[in-house]
Amino acid sequence: MKKVFIIYNKDKVVAKEIYDISIEYFEKKGIEVTNKPTKADFGVVIGGDGTFLRAFRNFIFKKNLYVIAVNAGSLGFLAEIKKENVLFEYENFLNGDFKSEKRHVLKVEIDGKTYYALNEVVVSKAGITSRVLRVNFKANEEYMCTYKGDGVIVATPTGSTAYSMSAGGPILKSDMKAMVITPIAPHNLNTRPIVISGEEKLTLKLEDEKRLGQVIIDGQTNRKVTIEDEVKIEYSKHTLNLVIPKNRNYYSVLREKLKWGDNLC
Repeated sequence: MKKVFIIYNKDKVVAKEIYDISIEYFEKKGIEVTNKPTKADFGVVIGGDGTFLRAFRNFIFKKNLYVIAVNAGSLGFLAEIKKENVLFEYENFLNGDFKSEKRHVLKVEIDGKTYYALNEVVVSKAGITSRVLRVNFKANEEYMCTYKGDGVIVATPTGSTAYSMSAGGPILKSDMKAMVITPIAPHNLNTRPIVISGEEKLTLKLEDEKRLGQVIIDGQTNRKVTIEDEVKIEYSKHTLNLVIPKNRNYYSVLREKLKWGDNLC
């Protein structure tokens, strides 16, 4: 008997409706709902992109575990499956007739603790202050530069259409393995975003003794850092297998969701 692990946003009425429809469907198919993701054959997340960012860590530690993300939010850039198509997509998946993408995940180490990011890692000023934050960057132990400003974003291709894009960073196609480093309100006009190889291992460190910074991971986890802390970022060996709509085209998603290429007026 196949098993499914389901997470849904309990604060959204639409998510609860989709959850009920899903439970009824899986029961008819003889699929058991489990509360342990490591025991599941596949996963389902029902909610918006925020729900998915909170949930994805449940699905990266078991190989060949596919995740179906159903949109019950507004944008639905990560959760692409629409409510009206959910049973159709379930049926295709169970019949082995589906498309998927491998999404790369960042591993972040701070003071012996490990975190995972699907979208981005942000190092920024802690609290409200007009003072510049200086963040020293090394790649593979070689000095890159010191970013001066409100902070810096290290984004995955998945996250390149989120905070990084809003800060002026480029869009990276979601199936790439690369990182984009995007400064936040840089003090120097010559400081520009840069795309680097996904094989690089980054080390970030604050340069000012009196400055307190914070590391924000996917907008979910917030950790204070000082000059004593090193923030190490590299790609994890764990990846996310995301089921996508069969007729989905990446560029059409950019046009539909982000109005990419539209006339300005």
